[in-house]
Amino acid sequence: MVLRVARHTDNLDEIEKFYVQILGFERLGSFENHDNYDGIFIGKPDLDWHFEFTKSKTKANHIFDEDDVIVLYPKEILEYNHLIDNILRNNISTISSVNPYWNENGTMIQDPDGYRIVISSLKAK
Repeated sequence: MVLRVARHTDNLDEIEKFYVQILGFERLGSFENHDNYDGIFIGKPDLDWHFEFTKSKTKANHIFDEDDVIVLYPKEILEYNHLIDNILRNNISTISSVNPYWNENGTMIQDPDGYRIVISSLKAK
């Protein structure tokens, strides 16, 4: 099974920069004017999942709460440290989670649309 997480955005260029340059994913593909949608696929070629971000003339309507979180588990402590350093170098603010578990076991940030992402330190060795 392959998983695709699809989300509408008004900031396609900013989203791509964030997920590729900051978080280290790759642009796997894109499309333009497909039924009035432009989009990009972001992930890693060797994974069975990826993000799809789309933009259209319809404004994105983001509805989420503070417990809606994407959690990334770096496999190695060097990868975790690289991500955190990259976040800080790019002046991305860290935020506190309402769930204390993530404050103890990771670093929380927000993407350009305001969605929360945790970089977890749990799997990093």
